[in-house]
Amino acid sequence: MSKEIIILLLTAASIGFVHTVIGPDHYVPFIAIASARKWNKFKTTIVVILCGMGHVLSSLVIGIIGIAMGIAITKITKIETTRGEIAAWLLIGLGLAYTVWGIRQSFKNKKHSHLHFHDGVHHIHEHSHELEHSHLHKEEKKNITPWILFLIFIFGPCEPLIPILMYPAASSNYYMMGLVTLVFGIVTIIAMLCMTFLGLYGVKLVSFEKIEKHIHVIAGITILLCGLAIKLLNL
Repeated sequence: MSKEIIILLLTAASIGFVHTVIGPDHYVPFIAIASARKWNKFKTTIVVILCGMGHVLSSLVIGIIGIAMGIAITKITKIETTRGEIAAWLLIGLGLAYTVWGIRQSFKNKKHSHLHFHDGVHHIHEHSHELEHSHLHKEEKKNITPWILFLIFIFGPCEPLIPILMYPAASSNYYMMGLVTLVFGIVTIIAMLCMTFLGLYGVKLVSFEKIEKHIHVIAGITILLCGLAIKLLNL
């Protein structure tokens, strides 16, 4: 492997890592939803990997089409910027919708008391119908949240990937283009997984027992703030 290829691959790896770590939209939604819905490690890993693949491959497709049609990098960048705008609004929409749904769940989870009479003794039984009986129905309901996340990541652009692809594309070196995309994608997905599980580990260190019934509201607000940060601060 030539020195030129090694430098290009190291560049792709470093940019893939940095652009993921400094972009909260690459992991905050997973941390929020996985915590709220109590996803296990396997499900969280699969969802992150699929979203990461959609994130990278969608930009790759646009980049290849742009290169094949001879579209200038400035125009491709504009397309990626538009996709970023759409992704930010979708993230904001998901945050709002999840917050509203979380508020409804909070009211459903409100505990109430019943007076019982057994063997001449009165006692009060406090419980929540949602918490105690929802497990009977949750298995039957299809959870579309992972698919919404996947859609958001399909629109989420990988702007740094396009300029890196231009160099091997200029010499029609498709082998190098494939290697660059592979390295960039693997590093990006690994970074997404690392940041997600670091965040989940941090969440476990905080006690949410007193606000457990509001966990979905907190998750929704977190996603909403993440979307607003992307939109307003261009993170």
